[in-house]
Amino acid sequence: MEQSNNNTDTVSFLKSLGFPEFTIHHAFNHFDFSRPSRRILVIGPMGSGKTEYSARVWRDSQVVLGKSGLVAPATSSGAADRRKVFVVRSRLDDQRFTDYPEDALAFRGGYERCGESITRITSSFDLERLIEDHPEYGTWIIDEASFYDERLAYVINRESTRSGLVFIFPTLILNFRREIFNPTARFLLEVSTDVFPLTAYCEHDQCLADSFYTYRYYTVRGTECPALYFDPLIIIGGDTERDDPREPNYCTRCDEHHYLPGKEYTFLTLKPLGEEAGRGNIKPLQSELRGLANDIQSSALYADFTERYATGGEFNLQALEVDCIAERALLYLFIEQNLVSAEQLRFLTDELGLDRDYLSRRLADNRRSDLLQT
Repeated sequence: MEQSNNNTDTVSFLKSLGFPEFTIHHAFNHFDFSRPSRRILVIGPMGSGKTEYSARVWRDSQVVLGKSGLVAPATSSGAADRRKVFVVRSRLDDQRFTDYPEDALAFRGGYERCGESITRITSSFDLERLIEDHPEYGTWIIDEASFYDERLAYVINRESTRSGLVFIFPTLILNFRREIFNPTARFLLEVSTDVFPLTAYCEHDQCLADSFYTYRYYTVRGTECPALYFDPLIIIGGDTERDDPREPNYCTRCDEHHYLPGKEYTFLTLKPLGEEAGRGNIKPLQSELRGLANDIQSSALYADFTERYATGGEFNLQALEVDCIAERALLYLFIEQNLVSAEQLRFLTDELGLDRDYLSRRLADNRRSDLLQT
């Protein structure tokens, strides 16, 4: 019989059998443990269900492990059985879900207890040791894989290709700036065999659109203030709502309601000032940071905002209400752009009386906690 791929023909045939017209969507399948060497990237904004996807895989594994041992050849490559799932979380994530059990794979709204099949690591070298020490595990869930060094992507690719292991990495690919999170995220895209994109509702209270983006904001005296583009990229935590102008909140937003003020200023003004400081002339940067710290209206940032957002973008002006704007700008130039030296960082901190506590916390988030110690 000749087959037709025409959807109109299919609808007409179903209607001829008495079925009403409706749209059929693909169902969520149970995880397929029979297919080796998969590298599955699960992406989406915060709150889209990436870790919950992992929890469903974990629950499926507990079901199939209860089946007859006769299925093992279909789910195994050598000693590794893909029905056996090991969950790996980052030590950078220790501050999240502190109210849950130590062995919990926790997500918003629940958790799965994984017993001895879950641990925390700090690097791709730790992952290599785990795989070597647990050769019986065939499926590895690497939560927030973008938090690790970029070498991780190639460890995953090698072990998957060589040993038939399956890796699932639920992670942010885009940061709050709507840019590729880091080199690790880019490399994970390169080595993946499957990608599951997840969305969430836009969390703006007047919107029902799909959200693809993680939005960062601060609460200042009860008011939502969008994060500046040069806000520190890595800030540990973020699953609890905070009424602290120095600590961020996160939600998911659509294009219309994702605010990101200060990108133009960052590249027109701030980064060139950092480049000038890197060449030895620190005075212009020092002057701008002094304005940001002590008299915001004298800064180039304020001039840029009042011109750029004078009409149609007034909400973005609320970004100027957050604390520690000078500190954020300095951290951006030091941590991300590598334009300001550690010596210059210490000099500017002391000379301008910047907030050492805030700087130390953000440096610790980026594993540089000792730079301001005296």
